[in-house]
Amino acid sequence: MGHKTPDMFFVYILYSKSLDRYYVGHTASLNDRIKRHNSGRSKATKGGIPWSLIYKEMFENKADAYKRERSIKAKKSRIYIEKLIAG
Repeated sequence: MGHKTPDMFFVYILYSKSLDRYYVGHTASLNDRIKRHNSGRSKATKGGIPWSLIYKEMFENKADAYKRERSIKAKKSRIYIEKLIAG
């Protein structure tokens, strides 16, 4: 009856070749989230379809995933994102 809490949360980075842009987000359901981005249901990513998942990190709770997403976005740095992706 109760709502099942997901086991993991993800911070993800998508890339749009047509816009040559990255998008950073967090979610509990990575596959569903990517489908939403690629179906045009997200205003922020509508213009860049198709988006490809190029990076992800896993977290045990939503708060940590959100914090990590904010820290990546706060850097406002394409170079930082590209270093992350390169590993």
